[in-house]
Amino acid sequence: MDLALLRTFVTVHRAGSFTRAAALLGLSQPAVTSQIRTLERQLGRPLFLRQARGVTPTTIGDELAHKAAPHLDALVEITEAGLDDESSLRTLHLVGPPEFTAERALPALTTLTGEDGQGFALRASFGNAEEALEGLAAGHHDLAISTARPRGALLTATALCDEEHVLVAAPRWVELLGAGRPARRKGAWSTDGLLMAKGAHALESVPVVEVHESLPFVSRYWASVFDSCPAAPGTVIVPDLRAVLACAAAGAGLAVLPRYLCADALRRGDVVALHEPPVPPLRTYFLSVRTGTLAMPHIARAHEWLLRAAGDWC
Repeated sequence: MDLALLRTFVTVHRAGSFTRAAALLGLSQPAVTSQIRTLERQLGRPLFLRQARGVTPTTIGDELAHKAAPHLDALVEITEAGLDDESSLRTLHLVGPPEFTAERALPALTTLTGEDGQGFALRASFGNAEEALEGLAAGHHDLAISTARPRGALLTATALCDEEHVLVAAPRWVELLGAGRPARRKGAWSTDGLLMAKGAHALESVPVVEVHESLPFVSRYWASVFDSCPAAPGTVIVPDLRAVLACAAAGAGLAVLPRYLCADALRRGDVVALHEPPVPPLRTYFLSVRTGTLAMPHIARAHEWLLRAAGDWC
């Protein structure tokens, strides 16, 4: 049986689409369709059921993929290992949210870009979860960091770390809310007493700084902690959490931010933790690859390195 046909078959099986598989393989869609039909004629059985949107594997298609995919991945690993020498510097394409990628992932990965014979060139792109996973599936990226777990067989995801969210504002808002002058404790201030007495209603007069008009961070925090929706609309909307932090520190209003991003500002007293719930809201990041690509040494090394580094981020 022709290995090229099997490679095309496994790619279609993982992609769930002739069109997407063609893009990943660098072939035309008619060429992919022709190869699958050739393989089906050789086996005497249909491998996929054609649908309006993509294809679904038949029972024999699933069985063949289960048997063939590990061996094809092993062949890729052997081939890539042979190319992985000092004269062949590979390029790793990473995509993820701008703040997390800049503050966490890139500093960790840049240590792997040295000239040690195992390094690689690094190219990074920024995008939201949908953009990152779509780009990964289309073959534009090698690794994707996102807050969404991908579905289907084309992409494989591993939980990377959990991100704690903190409700913050400039210290002057504590006085304006009627909680008295903020007293510093262990490098941070808190207005928990006020919130315990009045709940989320105590914050209705505070403007909101957010990354989008839909208030994704604030709405998630309110639903998780207060079991309600925020009453105040967004006053400052800026699509970068680092800018949100700067605006909140300048007194523009309250914001919900990842603790890793605002920890230094909290220690300096630039912003106040308005609330410290017993169970803070968390958001999970996932590290995703196209299934089978961990056979490539530079992708596998970066993947393993990020998972290791994440142990220090939590």
